[in-house]
Amino acid sequence: MELYFTRHGKTEWNLQRRFQGMLGDSPLLPESLEEVALLGKRLAEVPFEAIYCSTSKRARTTAETIASYLIKPAPIHYTDGLRELGLGCLEGQLIDEVSEEHPIQLDYLRNRLDLYDPRAFAGESIQDALARIETVVADAVMQHEGPLLFVGHGASLTAAIQWLAGKDLAHLREMGGLVNNSLTMMVAQEPQKLTPYDLVVYNDASFLGESAGRDALL
Repeated sequence: MELYFTRHGKTEWNLQRRFQGMLGDSPLLPESLEEVALLGKRLAEVPFEAIYCSTSKRARTTAETIASYLIKPAPIHYTDGLRELGLGCLEGQLIDEVSEEHPIQLDYLRNRLDLYDPRAFAGESIQDALARIETVVADAVMQHEGPLLFVGHGASLTAAIQWLAGKDLAHLREMGGLVNNSLTMMVAQEPQKLTPYDLVVYNDASFLGESAGRDALL
């Protein structure tokens, strides 16, 4: 079974370089809607059996726009399990300012998730985020036979995809973070395999042309 993953379109807070996290949210930029449309056209002929989407508005708008381009209509299932990594009191704050207060932990968030400890700002552990996303994906695979699309967020989805591919915590960020509106594809193999998900395409933004952004953190 083919599994497709994408990060929501770029938002006002992405442009302002603010943390959004699990509970923070902001609207998509007008130019981002154009990129989401390009993604929708790229996926138009894929016969998705279902779309699974974070309940955050930025992800909902992305999923609904993609769905409007699909030749075969697909139901959208909204789930808190695909929300962004919870960042506690950092949500809504400017990334550059917070980096001065928590430089070590933010470096670990970007590069070494095995060392990441968000307790100082009441954030969600990476292990908890991985568990909830893995549960959503595994349950969806059990319920469907056709291709599936998952619409989520930068930090949590980047880590979860690599985790599903069998990497350990220390190496979840080694291929870089997901770009807004990029496309990743995995194949679900036999459940009894040690690593039941094979990573086929990662972070492809070629169809977005020169408009593709490279701000890959949150």
